[in-house]
Amino acid sequence: MCVTAVESRPAGVALTPSPGGQRPFGARVKAFVALTKPRIIELLLITTVPVMFLAAQGVPDLWLVLTTTIGGYLSAGGANALNMYIDRDIDALMDRTSQRPLVTGMVSPRECLAFGIALAVVSTVWFGLLVNWLSAALSLGALLFYVVIYTMLLKRRTSQNIVWGGIAGCMPVLIGWSAVTNGMSWAAVILFAVIFFWTPPHYWPLSMKVKDDYARVGVPMLPVIASNRVVARQIVAYSWVMVAVSLLLTPLGYTGWFYTAVALLTGGFWLWEAHALLSRAKAGVTGAKLKEMRLFHWSITYVSLLFVAVAVDPFLR
Repeated sequence: MCVTAVESRPAGVALTPSPGGQRPFGARVKAFVALTKPRIIELLLITTVPVMFLAAQGVPDLWLVLTTTIGGYLSAGGANALNMYIDRDIDALMDRTSQRPLVTGMVSPRECLAFGIALAVVSTVWFGLLVNWLSAALSLGALLFYVVIYTMLLKRRTSQNIVWGGIAGCMPVLIGWSAVTNGMSWAAVILFAVIFFWTPPHYWPLSMKVKDDYARVGVPMLPVIASNRVVARQIVAYSWVMVAVSLLLTPLGYTGWFYTAVALLTGGFWLWEAHALLSRAKAGVTGAKLKEMRLFHWSITYVSLLFVAVAVDPFLR
């Protein structure tokens, strides 16, 4: 995630700035961009823009799409920056986060805190003035939920952290719908539920891969406290519910044959991969042969294809 250039060093050892406190301007800019976690925000936007097409039953106002996208980036970026500020102690001890800007010293904690708060304020005002105040409230609510409920209260206390903390990642669906309609709909609620049930089986395979990192810092992700078999069973259970919920849009009249076909095909392949992971876990397979990252990578493809189908379906009905 981080694109800041750093020196080779053990995890947890911060990079000392050059003599005189000088830090290259270009590297500093990249570090502040990295605070927003751009790759995660890409996934949030994938679930926001297609919903706007469904809400408009065609092409939404392109200026509205642009302002909603920018506002969403600013809001999510602020949440991610504040998350890094709060988690800077454990980030320094985990291999996969040891090159984040606060750990390397490219950005100071005070700078990160100010940056995150500024993005939160600007994004809320941006949504309120250029989109609508319902979207502004939803955006601010998602930010506060991620920072306070997930990062500060749940992450280090319960193995269900990603389940309930994932609600923040579902909010872009509601924001996209409200941006177009200034209201809510059962279609938006259903897609919210799809992302809610998608989040645990999306993230748990990655957690299985890096569970030693989480164990080292005392974060009780499910794979840290449960066996691979238990985690895989949970993945399968959530996966079935996710696929079932994704199919509710059509009988309720919100989508047609194209979305249904995509949901069935992509959901079917997801279930195949989830059950394959469970079979390997039951057989006691560990290490690289467990292939848990196959489901993680597919989960990103799945949500991308499903929401592209959400956007395309209104044009084929």
